[in-house]
Amino acid sequence: MALAVIRTPSLEPWKPLRRQPLPAGRPREWYVSHNRRLKAMRLAIALLDAGVYIPSKATNTKIRTTATALGIHPPSDTTCRMVRTLIRYGR
Repeated sequence: MALAVIRTPSLEPWKPLRRQPLPAGRPREWYVSHNRRLKAMRLAIALLDAGVYIPSKATNTKIRTTATALGIHPPSDTTCRMVRTLIRYGR
């Protein structure tokens, strides 16, 4: 027998998690790819919230415009490809 639980939303405002420092001693490529993945995830979430659900609609220009609106440095072509990949496989 399944039991349905109704949760009431919290009245407190949302607080972002505290950032923890990245682990030391990794090769530079690891830090570059890690930060690139984080940026791609942020941009993919913003595009999905804006209604861009199809990767072909997420052009490099659209992604870079979204990044500027969010206050993020414009992404490279590689990061734009990662954003489209995240949108594609998030469905």
